[in-house]
Amino acid sequence: MALVEVTFPGNKRVDAGIDGHSVQTDQAVEHGGENKAPEPFEVFLASIATCAGIYAKSFCDQRNLSAPHGLHMDVERSSNGLLSHIDLVLDVDAGFPTKYDPAIIRAMELCAVKKQLREEIETTIRVVRAG
Repeated sequence: MALVEVTFPGNKRVDAGIDGHSVQTDQAVEHGGENKAPEPFEVFLASIATCAGIYAKSFCDQRNLSAPHGLHMDVERSSNGLLSHIDLVLDVDAGFPTKYDPAIIRAMELCAVKKQLREEIETTIRVVRAG
């Protein structure tokens, strides 16, 4: 079985099954969809933020520090629509020790999704016929 199985449930929806979980996507109304789920690129952006977030949470857990209050991410795109800058901001308690700031940032930079952005990916695309 493939790592990701994609289905087309109707209109502009494209869903992915991964290890027993479902990731639903749709397109915005202006792109012909119904906006009932995030667009695939939005899911990609969420994977960057959530990956950095789990590294931050694990960092705090390992040191018995209070969990971050949240993380937000802003992005800038270049004229070709691709990402040109990602700004991750981790919200912590006022009492979070400043001595840990560089270390938690380094931990968040270990995120595999973020690291993958730096690497070329050889991709093969094929078409097969049913039957």
